[in-house]
Amino acid sequence: MARRSRRGVSALLGGLLLALTAGPLQAGAAAPARVPAAEGTGMVMVLDSSGSMARKDGSGGTLPQALNSVRAGGTPTDSGRKAVGTVVDAMPEGYPTGLRVYGADKPKGCDDTRLAQPVTALDRAGLKKAVAGVRPKGDTPIGLSLRKAAADLPRPAAGSLGKRTILLISDGQDTCRTPQPCQVAAQLAASGVDLHIDTVGFQVAGRARAQLECIAKAGNGQYYDAPDAKALARQLQRAGQLSADGYRFKGTQVRGTATRDGAPGLIPGQYLDSLGPNEERYYATDLDAASAADFSATVVPPSGAPVGLLDALHTRVVYGSDGVCDSTTALFGQREGAAPLTSGVSRIPTQSGTGRCDKAGRYWLVVERKAARGSDAARWPLELTFHVEHPLKKGVTPAQSAPEYGAGGKDAPLPATAPKDVTGGTGFNDARTLHQGVWRDKVLPAQTLWYKVPVGWGQQLRYDVEFANEPRSKDYRAATSYGATQVYTPSRTPVGNGTGEFSPHVPYNGRPASLSMGTVPVAWTNRYEAHPNVRPVHHNGDFYIAVTLGARASQFAENPRIGVVLRVAVLGKAKDGPQAGASVSEASRRESGPSADVAQDSGGGWSTGRVVAVAVGGVGVLLLVGLALAYVRPRRQPAAADGDADPRRGGSW
Repeated sequence: MARRSRRGVSALLGGLLLALTAGPLQAGAAAPARVPAAEGTGMVMVLDSSGSMARKDGSGGTLPQALNSVRAGGTPTDSGRKAVGTVVDAMPEGYPTGLRVYGADKPKGCDDTRLAQPVTALDRAGLKKAVAGVRPKGDTPIGLSLRKAAADLPRPAAGSLGKRTILLISDGQDTCRTPQPCQVAAQLAASGVDLHIDTVGFQVAGRARAQLECIAKAGNGQYYDAPDAKALARQLQRAGQLSADGYRFKGTQVRGTATRDGAPGLIPGQYLDSLGPNEERYYATDLDAASAADFSATVVPPSGAPVGLLDALHTRVVYGSDGVCDSTTALFGQREGAAPLTSGVSRIPTQSGTGRCDKAGRYWLVVERKAARGSDAARWPLELTFHVEHPLKKGVTPAQSAPEYGAGGKDAPLPATAPKDVTGGTGFNDARTLHQGVWRDKVLPAQTLWYKVPVGWGQQLRYDVEFANEPRSKDYRAATSYGATQVYTPSRTPVGNGTGEFSPHVPYNGRPASLSMGTVPVAWTNRYEAHPNVRPVHHNGDFYIAVTLGARASQFAENPRIGVVLRVAVLGKAKDGPQAGASVSEASRRESGPSADVAQDSGGGWSTGRVVAVAVGGVGVLLLVGLALAYVRPRRQPAAADGDADPRRGGSW
């Protein structure tokens, strides 16, 4: 009986792992072209093949029987493939993937761990062959296996920001005394910004679950609970997809300094660095007296990494001995787990030209990460952008500022056509282009999807995000997560919060929930407005939309991914330029069609009806400083004449 059970377990796990590496199974799925994985990127799955994996499940049947309950008929391998086959939507061809097993070769022994398949470009046939011979046998040397798995992963080249993932799948705790798994996880996580350890616990409780949770927390990763075979398939899919779809970075490597002395000089462009908890980094640049300078800083923590409610990213532009030209803080605003966080600041000369920050000379961008005790202690990748806007040509009078939402308020009519499929990007650098219309996608718990929408002079972006009615798993524990969205200017400054018009977050428990978001019209003169959600909307171009689902949704959502619909409108006719009396371009008179890189509608049983909004009152993400202005409508006011830090712009942390 034990022999038959072990064979069944092997077939089950083989089916699950093969599903992670199978070809696409969903007809009509909108899969974008994937860029090659960054050097040093890859995932190694560490599979518990110890004797405990041959036991019966908690319902009295064997583990394969539990899996077969997912889909009647077929072999356990077939059932596993059907159960998690959709994971291939986010596993790009050639993604470096390997397999390590422990407890598979000896009835007893704390050195029983081996690399069954090297971490190389996705080799489906090789993984099938490696999994086929796995039979549960021996002990559970988790600590040693983690250490070996880290060495299995490729090392990133100097200056590159890869993403290395160890995915541990286990049903019990380490049976070997040394090395201690949590200590190993912490040591590995501290070795670089690019490594994290996710764990999946199958039917675990007590000390076994506590140890797996500890490994994930110490390893900057997530713990996924799987009380039955169907949940195991679901959680494996989520973990695999999040690993493959990590934020794709772009930029030149730079290393900020702890003080102004020796700070690296920046020219307009995009840069990469890293930032530790409660650390401050300085970057220098030389500016003339008349041009505006826009800076952004984006930290990209491991998805779902522990954060505090007030953990934040603080940016400021400084000049002289104590002059602060602009200062902004972005908050996580929730405790469910980290997501990408962006803060943007600008140096904008005053209209009078007599302010302290109007002078030509050396300026510094200062980026600071605020972290509470118990928050993720790892260094996070940091992406910086720097743009310079030269003044308008002499004699050109800019159009009046546009600080009111007007037609783009919360009651603005939005498209109600049949939705078209789209697959969001991983970040700013590969955000998918959308135009006016209705779009549908699917999001994983702890994932952020990214889109961009071209918005012209005089136009404003207005959109709704609707999270689908999601079946809840049978182990549903009345958990509530959140859905969130944020909109960013072309210079990556977030502008969607604190206005009183829109809220960036909504509670989500599997029932339909929706959010509204938008910007004021684009006007060159908005740069002289006081409100932090108006001032940055001073240039045309691609505006970015980020959509996030909280990590806690993995505790109740039945499907690995949750449906989301975006209703996008670009209001107003684009003008030819920022000047007063600018004409409307002929191109803008034509109705925008679907983006060339977006697939057409493929059905799929989605309802095209609007989702009724849920009252906001839960957790949130990406909150800007200026909350004192949260319910004050913006009005036109000149910038501070003396150029000192304007209290309406937010002070130092």
